[in-house]
Amino acid sequence: MEQNRKLTPLSQQLRKNQTKEENLLWYNFLRHYPIQFRRQYKIGNYIVDFYCHKAKLAIELDGSQHYELSGIHADAERTSYLNSLGILVLRFSNLDILRQFQNVCEYIDLTVNERTRTALSKCKQ
Repeated sequence: MEQNRKLTPLSQQLRKNQTKEENLLWYNFLRHYPIQFRRQYKIGNYIVDFYCHKAKLAIELDGSQHYELSGIHADAERTSYLNSLGILVLRFSNLDILRQFQNVCEYIDLTVNERTRTALSKCKQ
């Protein structure tokens, strides 16, 4: 998958300065998930919060700036690009992480299982 190497310093900085919601999801679920996720992963000219290559799944946690008009347009463009690569984007608000953490984790787990099962069945054909 193509990566913009110019984004490496920014992705490293974002990993070091994760939001409390990103930390919660990473340290309490994704870090020890049986299928590997990466934090602040570069895809093309974008950096996604979390990425699972095996499931072709990006997870984005959205703060308030994502609900402003410019954020909505930027997110739509990013999602369209990622979808064109076959990557599904799951978006959760920071409030979802704080108030419905268990539901978010269960939804991610179901999605990963569904997408990896689909990928495995395609390989067997």
